Parts: sequence; structure tokens; C-alpha cells
Amino acid sequence: MNGDFTVYERSRSPSWLDRGNTFRVRFASRAGALLLLGGVIMTGLVKGGYLDYEGSPWMLLPGKAAAVVGMAAQEITITGLEHHEPESLLSAVGVEPGGSLIGFDAVQARNILQNLDWIEAAKVQRLFPNQLVVEVKEREPFAIWQRGSAYYVIDKSGAAMSGLEASQMVRLPLVTGEGANVAAAELINQLAAYPDLMLQVKAAARVGSRRWTLYLDNGITVQLPERDWQQAIATADQLNKTQHILARGIRSLDLRLQGRVTVEVAEIAAVDTKAGDKKTVAGAN
Repeated sequence: MNGDFTVYERSRSPSWLDRGNTFRVRFASRAGALLLLGGVIMTGLVKGGYLDYEGSPWMLLPGKAAAVVGMAAQEITITGLEHHEPESLLSAVGVEPGGSLIGFDAVQARNILQNLDWIEAAKVQRLFPNQLVVEVKEREPFAIWQRGSAYYVIDKSGAAMSGLEASQMVRLPLVTGEGANVAAAELINQLAAYPDLMLQVKAAARVGSRRWTLYLDNGITVQLPERDWQQAIATADQLNKTQHILARGIRSLDLRLQGRVTVEVAEIAAVDTKAGDKKTVAGAN
């Protein structure tokens, strides 16, 4: 022989090992299909809200699964809250104590918080694996703004804070009218320089987005001018201190004309004097 050789391979029937491999392949394919079908059905149930009810065990699964791998919100630290509850903050970013932090985006959470009308600034940190640190600066309630039949708590900038009930802030100054929210800070700060007068102011109305009318707790109105209204406030305070004009039973004190004070009398002073007569003092300062 020249060194050549031929290998003859006999055909053989599939052994039990071959049949086992085939069975495993078929089983894996069927199991994968069943899992896929189950996943589709479960997703439909969850998105359809069929499992979203109080006490549902299915709603606890993400948190339990996250806890197994150390990704649950086990330690949450929140600082800076004065007028709101932590639950309202966590609800806004979709986190609850013990819930899953898988896929949590700290940057997105910060943006969500800073878009809330009662938060001025926010900082969110995710400390792996299971810690969450949130720092916020709330807007400070400054006044109550009445617009039509609605009442809003506003800060110094005039921003309304929907998270606070105006009925719980009755000690704050009340301003009314269109544009009163953004102009309130300047008026209230000016009145603060005259505490005796400010104590009597029950509300202030913005008239035509141009000027203010003050409503005192004794029913008297003080009409301020569009320009130099700061000086008009000083004049009203001075008249009250020297002549007690705001305690003399008048209806209104009109300071809209520069250098002129007009008083509307509320009581009948004599037989020939009608209620509502107006007296003008020229050259008032």
C-alpha cells in the first residue's frame, strides 16, 4: 500500500444523548415562547391598571426585586422642607420608601422638582446602592393674591404656590386685582416703613394695573396715585399721626392728585351737611 487509507464511517441511529439534546432545544424554545407570552400579558395587565389597586402584591414586586440586589430606596434624606410634606416631594419624582431605585435619574428628578411652583431650587443625589439625598429651597410665602374668586399664596416675586392653601395663611397681607401679585412686594415693603399705618391695612387693590387703593380695617379707603405713591403713603401716615384723620369717621382719603388731599365724610356733621360730602385741603404735603 502506498500509504493511502480510507476511513469508512458507519451510519448509526440517534443515541439517547442525541435525543436528549433535541429535547432540550425544543423545551428551551417552548419555554422562551411561554415567557414572552406571559410577559406580554403581564405588561398589558399592568399598563391597563388591572393590578394597580391598594394592597396589590404585584405592585410590591419591583421594590422587593430591587431590595434583593441592594437597589431599593432604603435611606432617603430630605432637607429644606418647611411648609410641605416629604410625601408630596417624593411623589413628584416617583419614589417611595423601600421602592425601587433601578433606572432612577437624579438629573431628571432635580428638573422635575425645580418645575414645581413651590420650589425655588433643588439638588438631588443618588448614592449607590440604596441612598437618596434631596435638598430643596422652598419659595417663602409673602402674601395672598385674590384673582376673581380664587386665592393664591405668592412669594415676593409674585409666583403662585399651588401646594399651599390660602385659608391657612390668613396672617399674610391680601392683595387683589390683575398684576397685584408682581407689584405686591414693593407696596408691602414701603408700608413696612410705617408700621402704625400698615397695621390698619386689611387689603390692597391694584386698580387698572396702575395704582393702589388701600382698604383699612375700619372701612376707610386710601386712594394712592399712579406716580409718587410712596410719598402719598408718607402723607397719609403723617396726617394720621398729627390729625388722627383715619379715626375721624371718614369714608375715604383720596391722594391721587399731587399736593391735594380729598376727604369723603361718612357722618353727618350738621343739619345742612349731607353724608358723603367731600372736603378738599389744598397744598397738603
